[in-house]
Amino acid sequence: MANHSATKKDVRQSSKRNERNRYYGKTTRNAIRDIRALDTKADATEKQPVVASMIDKLANRGTIHKNKAANLKRKLALKINALAK
Repeated sequence: MANHSATKKDVRQSSKRNERNRYYGKTTRNAIRDIRALDTKADATEKQPVVASMIDKLANRGTIHKNKAANLKRKLALKINALAK
């Protein structure tokens, strides 16, 4: 265990950040899963900006890499465009 107060604080901060990042990551993954489960293009198109914003926020926070965010958004757009009206 850490002996310095600054190190103890760093451990507290990193565990708090870890929990927060896990929460936002899981929430975003669930939103992506829900959008993929939709079978109408109108519903999926309506929810796409919200999910894309969630993905961008993860990338800006550094939770996921910016290229991974771009890949996720691209795959999501391809899936939505492939849906029948």
